[in-house]
Amino acid sequence: MTSFDYDLFTIGIGSGGTRASRIAAGHGAKVAAAEAYRIGGTCVIRGCVPKKLMVYASHFASDFADAEGFGWTVKGATFDWHTLIANKDREIARLSGAYRKGLETAGVAIFEERATITGPNNVRLSSGQEITARTILIATGGKPWLPDDLPGIEHTITSNEVFHLPKLPKRVIVAGGGYIALEFACIFRGLGAEVTLVYRGDQILRGFDGDVRAHLRREMEAKGIRVITNAVFTGLEDKGGEKVAYTTNGLELRADCILMAVGRVADTDGLGLERAGVETVGEGRAVKVDHFSRSSVPSIYAVGDVTNRINLTPVAIREGHAFADTVFGGKPTSCDHSDVPTAVFTTPEIGTVGLSEEMARKGGHSLAIYKSVFRPMKHTLSGRETRTLMKLVVDAQSDRVLGCHIVGADAAEMIQCVGIAIKMKATKADFDATMALHPSAAEELVTMRTRSA
Repeated sequence: MTSFDYDLFTIGIGSGGTRASRIAAGHGAKVAAAEAYRIGGTCVIRGCVPKKLMVYASHFASDFADAEGFGWTVKGATFDWHTLIANKDREIARLSGAYRKGLETAGVAIFEERATITGPNNVRLSSGQEITARTILIATGGKPWLPDDLPGIEHTITSNEVFHLPKLPKRVIVAGGGYIALEFACIFRGLGAEVTLVYRGDQILRGFDGDVRAHLRREMEAKGIRVITNAVFTGLEDKGGEKVAYTTNGLELRADCILMAVGRVADTDGLGLERAGVETVGEGRAVKVDHFSRSSVPSIYAVGDVTNRINLTPVAIREGHAFADTVFGGKPTSCDHSDVPTAVFTTPEIGTVGLSEEMARKGGHSLAIYKSVFRPMKHTLSGRETRTLMKLVVDAQSDRVLGCHIVGADAAEMIQCVGIAIKMKATKADFDATMALHPSAAEELVTMRTRSA
């Protein structure tokens, strides 16, 4: 029998790789893991966590303004970018340390250097060390995609650099219409910057429910964000520190910073996949895997964004756990990718789970649509002209709730709980039979009785 240095070697110590390594070690496997950048991966280091901290920071200006309607006087409040970034960096360092400690406690050997695959059971570290493993797990995640053929692309930044800007820009252009683009457009606007969003499609948030897309756009524009759709950049220039963007519809936009958030691709470059015979798919070269996360090479698996299935941190964690249980725990487990709740931390935020109205109709369902748009109770005193949207997509024949979509304060918190009901195949009658909690925004989800479509 062949002797290996490790039972499992994980490349990438992010959310998916960490969970897989710890669970595998808990099953008795001898595990090692390598990370080329910082332990914690995209979510912890330059993704979900620092982004959410910046979202919190961006809310305070409106919170201070709203306080006046409740009798509070807030005078002299100022914002300091350097304090925010320093405190954010301190928290990220703490979390990275917690990831490290968790792995070390589980007995996982850590290599803080780049690893490449040289064969079905072989890995080479950047230091030159050769390592063998019975199983290799690819968990390198994704990275920002940039149109390299765009003149002046070097004058832009991505979501990697946005967390480390030396100062808060006064004018920002954001390219893109997905999670990252919209979240940072709202963050910068909330912190006082002038923001212009440029998106190639006719409406932001492709793939989301149509009512959600339209509602969020109205809210963003009401907050002063300029939204330009059906346009892309034709060229970019830096004129003495001022960034200038030229668009296909003839606009000349000027800003202090241009953030490119036009997509992400699997981080597979230079991993040695071709040499090992690992098959990839799509222009982004994501690792092709089966429902047990196994690649075309039996000894090599992949989880998380590098597989381009559902690119969300909790999905990567669940996939990593399922992989470890399957390969090392004797419990074949596949990850269920249906009815995954997700949130977009814009202002207002979005929470959604299940099918959009468009997806449900395309799937052949006969639908009953329930929708409510209302002014949140808080803003009856604050005076802010914002609206919350809640929508249920129901199969008219079975009465099953196929999807729930919320745009408004605390949407993410609500959708996590609603996700349980939808995963359990709850019906509209089940929602109706649930006693409302008053006064709350969430009570609308169980009091909507009149069909809107």
